[in-house]
Amino acid sequence: MKEKLRFLGLYVHAETIAVAIAESDGEVRSLGTIPNRLESIHKLIKKQGPAEKLRACYEAGPTGYVVYWQLAELGVKCDVVAPTLVPVKAGDRVKTDRRDAEKLARSHRSGDLTAVWVPDEGSEALRDLVRTREAAKQDQLRARHRLSKFLLRSGQRPPTGIRPWTRPYLIWVAQLRFTQMAQEATRLDYLHEVEHMRERVERLERAITEAVKLASPALQQVINDLQALRGIADISAVTIAAELGQVSRFDSARQLMGTAVLCPARIPAAGGPGAGASPKRATRI
Repeated sequence: MKEKLRFLGLYVHAETIAVAIAESDGEVRSLGTIPNRLESIHKLIKKQGPAEKLRACYEAGPTGYVVYWQLAELGVKCDVVAPTLVPVKAGDRVKTDRRDAEKLARSHRSGDLTAVWVPDEGSEALRDLVRTREAAKQDQLRARHRLSKFLLRSGQRPPTGIRPWTRPYLIWVAQLRFTQMAQEATRLDYLHEVEHMRERVERLERAITEAVKLASPALQQVINDLQALRGIADISAVTIAAELGQVSRFDSARQLMGTAVLCPARIPAAGGPGAGASPKRATRI
């Protein structure tokens, strides 16, 4: 007798996972809450298995794709679904982890959920590095603003012909001296932070260059092809490739550009990360 599929709904938190199961014959029941640990997930699959007859799903969120990768290693097919596209019944305002897990299991069984594209661990690692560099650039901009506004308030102006944030400009700031001890301490701290942010950005950009050398040949090819476009250099190309992921998952150029916030139209959710969201909430590159 052919064994029927069973559908697991997982409502994932940082420390716990609420679990529900939907049987093919119509029964949906809660299995309680387990710790969000590999050994607990392994016990769950072993008890509810066999793994090849299980279909799991959970909502995309701050916990990332770790549970997906763990289930894949155990042989369980899993979908990470778009939270904004999970069906909601009219008037259903009661929200608990147990009910949410049951709803996921039920909706997964009926095929009402929309899965997002899940990167492999290498692609996700490169994306984390790219976003760290972006955060460093933002911190660098804030550090420069603080220093420039301090100099403006104190009446300090660079000599004619020296452009802001060039090496001569930083040498000029380093040679300044204030008679007030408090102002001098402020200058030194702001200047130190600007230098620290510069070194941080350069360190991360070197790390990105090294990480690309270890990336898959397909990703390296996309990065090289992007640099053929006017105005896109190496770091920009890596950023675009890391954020978009597998370009072939997009059905059309319009869908790709919408995910990249370069097209004002709303795009179908099947496109991947940011799918189903308005352009303001889609992936920013």
